[in-house]
This record gives sequence, C-alpha cells and structure tokens, in this order.
Amino acid sequence: MKKVFDLFKIDIDPNRIYGLDILRACAIMFVVIGHGSFLLPNKLGRLCNFLDFDGVAIFFVLSGFLIGGILIKTIEKNGFTGHILKDFWIRRWFRTLPNYFLILIILCVLHFLFDSKFVFSNVIQYFFFSQNLFYKTPDFFLESWSLSIEEWFYLVFPTLVILASSSKKNFKRSILLVSIFIILSVTAFRYYRYETLIIHTTSEWDSVFRKQVITRLDSIMFGVVGAYINYYYRDLWPRFKKQLLIFGLILFIVSKFILPRIFDLSGLYFCVFSFTLNSVATLCLLPYLSNLKSGKGLLRNAITYISLISYSMYLLNLSIIQDWILRNIPWKDFLYNDNLIYAAKYGTYWVLVVGLSILIYKYFEIPMTALRERFK
Repeated sequence: MKKVFDLFKIDIDPNRIYGLDILRACAIMFVVIGHGSFLLPNKLGRLCNFLDFDGVAIFFVLSGFLIGGILIKTIEKNGFTGHILKDFWIRRWFRTLPNYFLILIILCVLHFLFDSKFVFSNVIQYFFFSQNLFYKTPDFFLESWSLSIEEWFYLVFPTLVILASSSKKNFKRSILLVSIFIILSVTAFRYYRYETLIIHTTSEWDSVFRKQVITRLDSIMFGVVGAYINYYYRDLWPRFKKQLLIFGLILFIVSKFILPRIFDLSGLYFCVFSFTLNSVATLCLLPYLSNLKSGKGLLRNAITYISLISYSMYLLNLSIIQDWILRNIPWKDFLYNDNLIYAAKYGTYWVLVVGLSILIYKYFEIPMTALRERFK
C-alpha cells in the first residue's frame, strides 16, 4: 500500500504562494466540473453548470500575472538583451509544450488507429498553434483553444515590448503601453465582429468570440497589468486587497447569475464586454490572494496538489478521458440501472482525471520542465 501511495506522492515546495494555488485550483475545478456535466443527467448537469464559473478566464489572468511578473523582474534585474528573451521563451516552452505535444500525439495516434476518417493534414495546424488564430477551432482536441492563446501571448507580448523599448529606461512605460494597446485593440476587434456578424446560437458565440486568439488575447493582459502594479507600485498593490477581493467576488456573481438574465447572448455585452468583466473580476482577487502566502493542514495539501496538476487535468479531462476512455467502456454490459451508470461514469471520470494527472505531472511534466536548465 505504501508503494502505491509513494507512486502518487508529490513533493510540495514550501515557498509556493498559497493564495495563487487557491485561484488556480478553483479555475481547474470549474473547468473539470463544467466538462463533467456532459456525463450527468440533465438536472444534475444543469446543477454543475450553476457551479461552473469561467475557469479559463481565471487561468488567463493568472498566467498574465505570473508570466508578466517573471518578465518584468528578469529584465529589471539583468537588463534588456536578446539573450534574456531567448531564455524566457525556452523556459516557457519547456513548461508548456511537452505536455501539450504528448496529448496531441496520443490523440493523433488514437484517431489514426481507430478513426477511418482521420487525415493528419487536417490537424497539422495544432502543431503550430494556428488552429484558432482567427477562425473556429476544428472538432479535434477542442480544449487546446486556450493553450493556443497562451502560446501566442508568450510570443507576441515580449516582442512588442522589445519593439516599443529602446532601452531599459523606458521598459516600464512600454510594458504598460503594450498591455493597454492589446486590451483596447482586441476589444475593438470584438466590437467590429459584433457589428458585422449575426450570432444565432451559443455554439456560434462560443467559436466566434470566446475561443479565438484574436478575440481573447486581452484577457491575459489584465494579469500583466496586475504584475506591473505589483512590481512598480508595491505599496499600492495590497492597500485595498480585502475591498478588492469582495468587489471581485461580487463581479463574478453578477456576471454569472444576474447579467445573463438581462442581456441576450448575441448582444453587445456578451459579445464584447463579458470577457473584460471576468478578467477585471479575477484581477481584483489578485492583491489579496498573492499576499496569502501559506495555508495549513489537509485542505492546503489538497488545494496545492490540484494546483500542481491543473495543467495535466486540463489537457486530459475532455478529449482523452471522456471521448476516448469513458465513451468506449461498455457500461451496460455490467450495469443495468441508468442511475448507476451515471454514477459510475462520473466517479470514474474524477478518479482518472486526478490519478492520471498526478502521474503525468510527476513522471513527465517535472522531468521535462527540469530540462530547461540545460539550455539556460
């Protein structure tokens, strides 16, 4: 039994910021709960959707805060050189690409072996993160849409900052100007689409406004703005952290439960400004949570575990576990009651999501991330 426990044991860095782990764990739980609703009967599925806040928007802002903070600290400490940018890209790509390509290749192999309609040339864009630049993501590895946005952020944002900065002296101004420029430009593009397109269904709204690089890059920039304030105005950042925490939670509640009753999905708010509101709500949580350094007990360990394996959970839960594993289990061969089938599917879903994610994190993600030090 101890050997089994050790197989899933993860060492936790005591220097982790507990508040940010809480935010990351909540984000991935919202995503997995939302995707898991497909496995439940309609009434329970609707209950899951009731609890499903926009986890991806939270991830975007948190990513911008963390990565923007890393970039600002690195350049302020070491200067503004091409070597710094190269090292930044290497570190980010060794952190994100191995897991992504592992799941992508597994999916390609599975489709090649068991899907007679599969053509590799139809998914080649996934290897270059161009599957949803400014068009709908194909019906393959659907959750990859957000990862594509992240990767383009890593490439575009530092490049624009370099072009806008002639030296380290005006780097501070360039960070803020580029962030504001991307936020305003992407918002303006969403407004242009809103004026020129007619949205009829939730699926159209989802693919045209929610899941494209060109329409969502601004969400990450709100996190960068947070990193900017945190670094350059350190005394201001935590000053109103409790008030902002409450305000951010209220914004989430209003966005989830009140505004959908007021505005139509094809209207101006949902097509243009709903993403902004969720991003601002997440940004408001960061001053408090980024200063919540530690937690205690079993709850802290559970939250930290979920936070650590969140990337693997995101990659695995839908395309691999739901579409390939659970869908191919002959549940009716050994369960004759529909309610038992629902319970078995949903329970197996969570066991596989958490269990497989721990294994991938511990035995693949950590070793691959460690490789980046060889290229530093």
